[in-house]
Amino acid sequence: MSIVKKYRAKVEKIINPISDIFTVTFSSDKKFQYNPGQFLHLALDEYDCVGQWPESRCFSMQSSPTEETLKITFAVKGSFTNRMKNELHKGKEIWLKLPYGELFTQPHNKVNTVFIAGGTGITPFLSLFADESFNEYINPRIYLGFRSKKYNIYENELREIRNNSCNSNNLLKVYYEDKYGIIDIKTILKENGTNSDYFISGPPIMIKSFKSYLINSGLPEQKVLTDEWE
Repeated sequence: MSIVKKYRAKVEKIINPISDIFTVTFSSDKKFQYNPGQFLHLALDEYDCVGQWPESRCFSMQSSPTEETLKITFAVKGSFTNRMKNELHKGKEIWLKLPYGELFTQPHNKVNTVFIAGGTGITPFLSLFADESFNEYINPRIYLGFRSKKYNIYENELREIRNNSCNSNNLLKVYYEDKYGIIDIKTILKENGTNSDYFISGPPIMIKSFKSYLINSGLPEQKVLTDEWE
């Protein structure tokens, strides 16, 4: 089990590629230690290192553990993320607590593994795709869904991953809802069958419906691995 540590972190960069979606890069005097697919707790209020941890929210690490900085992407959906939108700026110091989760350390088959992500649900997958450990996967299949092309703010990262990965023959399919509709889980199952392990990350309703469909279609429950910490 990973040892959870608290980090005093500084905002190095914040970008707002489209309305109400922000990508933030953090640095710290201590090296961030985590595994691909794990998540953190982010607090905006001051913390004295002794008392109760302040109000916080969970976000997946988007960067590879080998990077010096740490990156997350968040969508503005409630009061806390609205505070993040208004209060985070370059140079601001906040507190992070990490790592949590065991998405990719769970037992699973690394041959013909299927990765399905909707929207910002791609972020825990990106931390794996950019890591050397992704080369252990043989013939992975990647399916990504976005509301429209403008919401696919990860094209450069995906291109770099394809160029640098030993898995150069990855099957990468992108669904844009405004053109092609939502991700088609029926087609994905037909293309990959019930011998593959399936990772699913995205909106809770998507995770629930896709997981239910796969299990009801004969996939053993232990072969459906999800990112459901919210």
